[in-house]
Amino acid sequence: MVAIESAKDSRPQPNKETIRIERNRTMKILLTGKNGQLAQEMQKSRPAHIELVALDRQDLDISNSEQVMQAIAEHKPAAVINAAAYTAVDKAESERESVYAVNATGPENLAAACKEFDVRLIHISTDFVFDGQSSTPYHEQDAVRPLGVYGESKAAGEAAIQALLPQAVILRTAWVYSAHGANFANTMLRLMNERDQLGVVADQIGTPTSTRTLAEAIYALIEKPEAACIYHCTDAGAASWYDFAVAIYEEGKEVGLLPVEKQVQIKPIGTSDYPTPAARPAYSVLDKSRLVNELGIELQHWRKALRQVLREKATL
Repeated sequence: MVAIESAKDSRPQPNKETIRIERNRTMKILLTGKNGQLAQEMQKSRPAHIELVALDRQDLDISNSEQVMQAIAEHKPAAVINAAAYTAVDKAESERESVYAVNATGPENLAAACKEFDVRLIHISTDFVFDGQSSTPYHEQDAVRPLGVYGESKAAGEAAIQALLPQAVILRTAWVYSAHGANFANTMLRLMNERDQLGVVADQIGTPTSTRTLAEAIYALIEKPEAACIYHCTDAGAASWYDFAVAIYEEGKEVGLLPVEKQVQIKPIGTSDYPTPAARPAYSVLDKSRLVNELGIELQHWRKALRQVLREKATL
């Protein structure tokens, strides 16, 4: 480390007005996966100083390297947030080529373009990169051992980014849901309105994550240019899918998304009782201490976050 005396620094020093303008300067961010539930939340909760250029697959196919280079060159963003992903876990088992094109080749293309144009990259990844054999929350440095094609493709995307752009941010999350779109919460509400009995897996443990929580973390990372590593982000606490379903039932009644008189028996079942094409981790709770300590984010319990999402949904 070399110390430089301030008296010898001949560079012009900004005045207070210059500093104020700099802090209020608009920052352009390119966001992929425009129509996904996370991207929709990010567009809705965008801070005033952020200019968000949201692109869907018709605007930008991230598996096409030429399109990616052209988009970065044209928009000249300060950062790219990659929220585009192939997330159909079971379908992925029979569509390996399509999955890898989006989840592995796409991130690699984005990393190459961001490196070429000196642009930050924040990439969204998943708890499915882990095998679920742990009994304690996974840390960022724990070895990845995915169980299926989806997890394999996301792990490959992470590796490609780290090889090309070590200063990129990889943000792993889990069990994402919102008031909009296809997700576990909305599926449960629909089934609970239609049926009197449901069986829900009780031996897979993770953490539900509101898109609001995730969007806030991403915007906080944007404001921290020195952040350059893997982070984990979910809401606080842990639950099984059964626990999540019961909470959706109870909170849904509270906000009027389910009739008060409607009675639904929710039965806990085992993974073996509900076979699927893709294997899923039995335990995928993520340790969020790095995110909390470095960004000063306070993560609320998943049940409180769920209540907020369902209240929002009730107003739609």
